[in-house]
Amino acid sequence: MSDIRILIVEDEPLIAEDIAAALTQVDFSVTGVAYDANEALLQLFSNTPDLVLLDINLGGGDEGLGVAETIREKYAIPFLFLTSYTDKATVNRAKTTEPAGYLVKPFTEASLYTSIEIAWYNYQQKNASRYPPLDLARINKKLAPSQPLSEREFEVLQRIYEGKTNQQIADALFISPNTIKKHINNAYLKLDTPTRSAAIARLRSLNK
Repeated sequence: MSDIRILIVEDEPLIAEDIAAALTQVDFSVTGVAYDANEALLQLFSNTPDLVLLDINLGGGDEGLGVAETIREKYAIPFLFLTSYTDKATVNRAKTTEPAGYLVKPFTEASLYTSIEIAWYNYQQKNASRYPPLDLARINKKLAPSQPLSEREFEVLQRIYEGKTNQQIADALFISPNTIKKHINNAYLKLDTPTRSAAIARLRSLNK
């Protein structure tokens, strides 16, 4: 629950399995794998992730661009394109959907991790600049009196709000990743949210 939750949309099963296996080794969890546009849209609606890895070429066409438009219009989450296409026409069409990244196949695990981390961080930083700084007293005033956020939970949430991963938060606060996860899960319960993206949206609402 505390990791960055990722939906993989990729029509090549072996590539999708490799990506899923790689992501579970770090600060990410996989909410599901969709092999076509329809399944991707269904999973977005029923189990909204924090971030989407999206193949442009689904089933021999460019249906990934349509999924990207839906994400941009209906879901406040970042997405990265996965593609083997680098031609100018495809890149220009992809740019209009405002992706958080564009990862060209074949790619390494290291480039996958780095691309996701940068995309997540930049997306949250860009959106955070549109809102006032989080205020613990204001937020707790709107939460149930019996379940206020502790100062440590708020400190962890602030770093989530800034786009940090669990490991980055642990390094910054000099505590273990498992302790970070406990703080995150406790905070989620108090905010009544299941994911990072939902927690961020909830914080913005409470911070008004």
